[in-house]
Amino acid sequence: MKSRRSALRPIHPAWLRATHWLNALAVVLLVMSGWRIYNASPLFGFRFANEITLGGWLGGAILWHFAAMWLLAANGVVYLLCNAATGRLWTQFFPLSPRAIVADLGAALRGQLAHADPRRYNAVQRAAYLFVICDAALLVLSGLVLWKSVQFPLLRELLGGYESARRVHFFAMAGLVTFAIVHLAMVALVPRTLLPMIRGR
Repeated sequence: MKSRRSALRPIHPAWLRATHWLNALAVVLLVMSGWRIYNASPLFGFRFANEITLGGWLGGAILWHFAAMWLLAANGVVYLLCNAATGRLWTQFFPLSPRAIVADLGAALRGQLAHADPRRYNAVQRAAYLFVICDAALLVLSGLVLWKSVQFPLLRELLGGYESARRVHFFAMAGLVTFAIVHLAMVALVPRTLLPMIRGR
């Protein structure tokens, strides 16, 4: 009876699926509009192709970027609050140790990492999801400095000044894009993990 109830219980609750897909939308909008903003004043010796950017021009890109920023920030707060309120934050992401990460990473590279229970994250998943939570927070904080530098002087100084905050923002974005690429690659390798994120079971 208990195993039957467990089988009927959603793998991913509705709030998790909703926040996941809203975050995915926000990230796509942020990255594409951010690349257009970057092109207006490049930090490095390259630009992103206009075909993969959003906004059409600097002003339009900034409007898209701000809209997506509020979506990411608000949705991120809801995600964290729901995780904390349900206890999922502690049961899914902890405990975590360097030894467990190395062991699971080695198993993954050898194609031997089990995915028998989609309700439980392995150590690599735990580390990756904790990384992206911290990375998204860093993106929001550095973005606040770029948006309202005068209003957040302490935050600006903690990030090493305005120009340093631009670099922090860029590399945090690069970390987020890298996570997204790896995440999509893992879904492609284990496609049965996609359906529960769409319908829960």
